[in-house]
Amino acid sequence: MEQTGLTWQPWQPEKLTVKQITAKLRRTMRDQFSNLYVIGEVSALKVATSGHLYFNLKEEDAVLPCVMYRQNSRLLKFQLRDGVLLQARGSIDIYEPRGAYQFLVESAEPLGAGALQEAFEKLKTKLAAEGLFEQSRKRPLPKFPRRIGIVTSPTGAVIQDMLNIFARRSKGLEIRIYPSLVQGSGSVDQLCAGLAYFSENPWADLVIVARGGGSLEDLWSFNDEAVARAIVACPIPVVSAVGHETDFTIADFVSDLRAPTPSAAAEIVAPDVAALIEWIESLEREMSRSIRHAIGMRRENVFRNGVDRAHSLLQRRLNRFEQRIDEADSRMDGLLKIRLWNLKLAYQQHTLELFALDRRLIFMQRRESITRMQDALRDRMQIILNRYLHQQSLLQAQLQQLNPTAILQRGFAIVFNEAGSIVTDSAAVADREHLNIQLAKGKIGATVAQSPRKKAKTRS
Repeated sequence: MEQTGLTWQPWQPEKLTVKQITAKLRRTMRDQFSNLYVIGEVSALKVATSGHLYFNLKEEDAVLPCVMYRQNSRLLKFQLRDGVLLQARGSIDIYEPRGAYQFLVESAEPLGAGALQEAFEKLKTKLAAEGLFEQSRKRPLPKFPRRIGIVTSPTGAVIQDMLNIFARRSKGLEIRIYPSLVQGSGSVDQLCAGLAYFSENPWADLVIVARGGGSLEDLWSFNDEAVARAIVACPIPVVSAVGHETDFTIADFVSDLRAPTPSAAAEIVAPDVAALIEWIESLEREMSRSIRHAIGMRRENVFRNGVDRAHSLLQRRLNRFEQRIDEADSRMDGLLKIRLWNLKLAYQQHTLELFALDRRLIFMQRRESITRMQDALRDRMQIILNRYLHQQSLLQAQLQQLNPTAILQRGFAIVFNEAGSIVTDSAAVADREHLNIQLAKGKIGATVAQSPRKKAKTRS
């Protein structure tokens, strides 16, 4: 066999790290799927504090995660919301921390409302024509409610958050929960049954219909005409607390008050004791928006002055970093709330322990016990004194009966002989014996004229 000078080497697969394979896939997708136009219905829209928009474009059973960074979302000439049929232009990218692909939307324009959005608008127009949205028919909420009815799912974070807020802000509230499905089959009937229960049993001062956030489909039970009319028919003021702040349902329009979130509903209806905290938080949010707005304006100026492709790539990296910050900020907010709640519970526990160790309460109880014992002793002494006084009265009466002076007052007399002894027998005296007679008043002397003993001798 002819020698060619070549050595055969077996084929070895390329070995890549996770970061390397993700970078290769991102470059491939960017090259193959750039400057695309995608049509779909907007759902699960979320506006981050950074100004970035996160949402899905869906079509039947297919969903495409999308993100539109702040510098592009500021250029939109319409309000993006769930249910809008959208034509978006952009490119496919991979978000490395999750290893998930997403569509980077650079521009978008609406094509019309989706099926659910169209049904929503038709019902909204119908009920508005009947005057069910008029502010004049809506009732004010009681400033200090004592009993609150809630129609919601008995499980999950929504009801727990509301109960925690009620417990923190107003512990004396009475809460009654009517358990109900809040989405899917059977939820409309159960929501209507809950509203009918509080309508027929006028126990509550107000009723809250609550549910957490979700897509337009998840919230659809609260866009049902039967639920809307059940809210209108309820004789008790109804607060709608459905979804997030950016979510709107038919229930929001017909209720007496729309709360941005279930937690906000609890804050609104319970007596307000945290106005200062809310004011500080609003200032913080306003300052954050102002800073982000100022940074965004300066970035736009930089882009208008002609930034090359390298700066564009740097901007993309910065956007991805901000996306990570958004997720970390969301997680940190939840952890901070849990930590704050635990600290408040610990503070309350320590307060109760200090109250239990307060010696003033023990001294007060001992003082009250001594006072009761003194009162009981005084009452007992009075009873004993009354008993002795009664006995004394009886003895005085007996003594009075045995008093010889009292006998003398009735005409009797006491006879004493010369020796000073009492004479009780006539035979014990002799003739001409001198006697002293004691009367009731004074004494008299007497001489025996004839002794009974002498008479007896004479007869014999």
